[in-house]
Amino acid sequence: MHRLALSAAVAAGLVLGSGAAGVSSARAGGAAKILFLHHSTGGVIWKGGVADWFQRQNAARKTRYEISEQEFPKNSPYGWNNYPYDYWNLWVKHAGASPFKEEPTLELLTKKYDVIVFKHCFPVSSIEEGSGRGDEASEEKTLANYKAQYLALKKKLRQFPKTKFLVWTGAVNVKSQLSAGQAKRTKEFFDWVRRSWDEKGDNLYLWDFYQLETEGGLYLKPEHAASASDSHPNETFARRVAPLFGQRVVDVIEGRGDSASLTGGK
Repeated sequence: MHRLALSAAVAAGLVLGSGAAGVSSARAGGAAKILFLHHSTGGVIWKGGVADWFQRQNAARKTRYEISEQEFPKNSPYGWNNYPYDYWNLWVKHAGASPFKEEPTLELLTKKYDVIVFKHCFPVSSIEEGSGRGDEASEEKTLANYKAQYLALKKKLRQFPKTKFLVWTGAVNVKSQLSAGQAKRTKEFFDWVRRSWDEKGDNLYLWDFYQLETEGGLYLKPEHAASASDSHPNETFARRVAPLFGQRVVDVIEGRGDSASLTGGK
């Protein structure tokens, strides 16, 4: 439910709260349309029971939170890349009322969804050394470039205050697939995302997937991985964290995004 539909819901007597920056926050008995944009790691978590979790929650709490998922961006024609550069390229550089290479811009997505969730797959953790100021228009995977792209994204996302955005801290590689330097730079980046980039009072929120995968370390823990050489999460891990993802989405919808746990736990 979006825009005019939300107003109709209020008129019908649904209990709605008011979030920061003019964002509508559905309470118990409310409704929201949620879109989850992902690649393979997100697909594993989705299959861990996300849709079923929402069905059970809706039945128990009499809410109407509708979540759907899609690969973003697709392998063709844009290419199978969802790094910080690619979100900047799709949503900032090529913003507008028309798709870019068949991928929807924020101007299109925000007309349909109340909550938009997006993430990076584990190759995002292969951060190389770099020097100088960050360049948001550079595809080079450096810490400075990632930060520049995230700052540009934050400015853009805040232009849609009626939509809430939930960003996963990044999926990370297993130890065999990541150098010590890359692992440390990845931790530095997502520490910065949590401590500096994420600010209270706006329409941007985090789900701390990096913490769930690493449990305070630098790599995807072996017991959470598909194998020692495969950085996809395994089915056991997916089943465990799918409800945490669902809870984090609900916390954001219902106005607890700045106060509840970033992992979706208690």
